[in-house]
Amino acid sequence: MLTINFSPFPNLETDRLLLRRVDFNDIKEILALRSNPETMKYIPRPLLKTDEDALEHIAMIDFKIENNEGINWAITLKNNPKLIGIIGHYRIKPEHYRAEIGYMLLPEYQGKGIISEAMKEVLNYGFNIMKLHSLEAVIDPENHASAKVLEKNGFVKEAHFKEYEFFEGRFLDSVIYSLLNKVRL
Repeated sequence: MLTINFSPFPNLETDRLLLRRVDFNDIKEILALRSNPETMKYIPRPLLKTDEDALEHIAMIDFKIENNEGINWAITLKNNPKLIGIIGHYRIKPEHYRAEIGYMLLPEYQGKGIISEAMKEVLNYGFNIMKLHSLEAVIDPENHASAKVLEKNGFVKEAHFKEYEFFEGRFLDSVIYSLLNKVRL
């Protein structure tokens, strides 16, 4: 079985970006991301409402990192430490060498190739450092921008589940994309 260890925390770097650990200085940006109905439109989770909600979210991220259950990076521009988005590996299943990838970005930074740039490093980390065999992404079928990013990065649509989740009084469809590690274990 796969052994996961996120200590010390691995900062990642691309041409334009520094991916670092989310910390309590990111409260304002976490709240901006997760309280905005537009950025949360395709994410069936309750909107954050207060700084306390944002602190709890950051504490949850930390708990998962400390317990090697998941890892999130703050997406920042190299010349500015301000969090502009989050990307990470969720729902890690070490026994199956599999994890789910997720990401979100503040609206003013969308459409600039930032998620694809960050994703390349996060995929590299997942496959080459964590030694994952496959990654999946679960998205809303209406989230065409996310589907485009996934396909651009080699993910393949595997399934469309009808009324897969129940959230806020209605059933929602989910689409599953996956990417296999090109290098066998």
